[in-house]
Amino acid sequence: MEVGVGQGKGRKPATYEDIEALPVGWVGEIVEDLLYASPRPAVRHLQVASRLGILLGMPFELGPGGPGGWWFLDEPELHFGRDILVPDLAGWRRERLSEPPHDVPWLTQAPDWVCEVLSPSTEAKDRLRKLPVYHREGVRHVWLIDPARRSLEVYRHGSGGWEPGARHVGDVIARVEPFEAVALALDLLWLPRREAERGERTPSTR
Repeated sequence: MEVGVGQGKGRKPATYEDIEALPVGWVGEIVEDLLYASPRPAVRHLQVASRLGILLGMPFELGPGGPGGWWFLDEPELHFGRDILVPDLAGWRRERLSEPPHDVPWLTQAPDWVCEVLSPSTEAKDRLRKLPVYHREGVRHVWLIDPARRSLEVYRHGSGGWEPGARHVGDVIARVEPFEAVALALDLLWLPRREAERGERTPSTR
């Protein structure tokens, strides 16, 4: 269950001390002075994020079979002024930030790309609360992945807000911005299904 704390007239803004006071294993975020606390995600959620990190990390961070030029972090804590966000995955172009800073508990440099894996308890927060902060801070691309619907939505930074890009659904192979240099087989992200139900991978036309 996700809870919002610090709401209501007369309540003081949430602080980092409120995050530190959460039960062990909970993830805390602060958006517009409100504390959002969520338990650790389910295995399906974790699997999608982990597999995506592998698929992108090999060609875009480590280099084999791809162009390199990026580095990625799982669940980094991002501090943007009073807002504290924890995306499922984030990536920085090395031309902007050559290496992740070491021995620090959080980062203040906005990523170039962020991915949020949606769940029923966090989808509204991810879409309505966190996306405006990412846009304000200059994140160039956001992916929203819904494991239940087996979908990936792409948003690119526009002058007036987020501009929707492609939406990919199912077991497709797609070139997804900003990582078009390498085709991404989305069926590798989802939980296994019986082989008879999987069918063949087909190129995405969306």
